[in-house]
Amino acid sequence: MNTPLAEMFRYNRWANNLLLDACRGLSDVQLDATVDGVSGSVRVLLLHVVGGQQTFVLRTSGRHHEGELHRASAWPGFDVLAEIAATSSDELIAIAENLDADTDVALPFGGKTYTYPKSFFLVHALAHAVEHRTEIKLALTELGVATPDLDAWQYAGAAGYGREV
Repeated sequence: MNTPLAEMFRYNRWANNLLLDACRGLSDVQLDATVDGVSGSVRVLLLHVVGGQQTFVLRTSGRHHEGELHRASAWPGFDVLAEIAATSSDELIAIAENLDADTDVALPFGGKTYTYPKSFFLVHALAHAVEHRTEIKLALTELGVATPDLDAWQYAGAAGYGREV
């Protein structure tokens, strides 16, 4: 069991939840505003973060493009988005926990098949989420909206780590 790797995905789930909760009270104008230097509106980026997790889960088993959310998806609402985020987060945690030895995954694309280590998709999932959560925070800041502190020290407190001995 790969508990340390799974812990990274527990942090990822926590950070996604905090950011989704912070965005729930935004108006449609705020959700759809675009900001220079950010690759989409807050709404589009939330869809992209959550859909990306769905994609990375599928890719660890050599699959993709099975109806996961993407930037152009219809907005499902915050409750559905949070449910998908929770489910895909839990799936990533389980994949990480069970990755005792890396294996190759064959992924078809454009009529050809490419191999990647399964761990690559987990690395990509983490990097992807951090990048786009940061963009969302930048957009919110530009819009004058307070953002949650997603630093790992905050996660430590939420997880009950760092108790005095």
